Amino acid sequence: MLDSYPPLKKKKTEVYALGRHISLSADKARRVVDQIRGRSYEETLMILELMPYRACYPIFKLVYSAAANASYNMGSNAANLIISKAEVNGGTTSKKLKPRARGRSYAIKRSTCHITIVMKDISLDEYEEKPLFYSLTKPR
Repeated sequence: MLDSYPPLKKKKTEVYALGRHISLSADKARRVVDQIRGRSYEETLMILELMPYRACYPIFKLVYSAAANASYNMGSNAANLIISKAEVNGGTTSKKLKPRARGRSYAIKRSTCHITIVMKDISLDEYEEKPLFYSLTKPR
């Protein structure tokens, strides 16, 4: 009889930012993303500013964008955000031919990657308030 009621939902505590077709090798981006996974938002920004890799700038922009999404969509404070998931997947590879000696051609491959940054607000990591009882009539 109580099966027709909607289940108690968890509050939405995660937001994400997705960067697609970033002109960067997936392995080079993973080297940076592995360093920031599980860290707080402020600590991540410091790490990305000080690392000497080219991949840091697009990842920095994605982390900043995910934090902006969290503040706009959930009203979260930047001090409560942590990076819960960060992954790098390979994207499309553009191929060009370069002329070489004796009429031969040489293939040039420019690889891209897709980067996903998921941020979690640790202050909202609780369930919604449970009602004391369900009424026996269906909700309207």
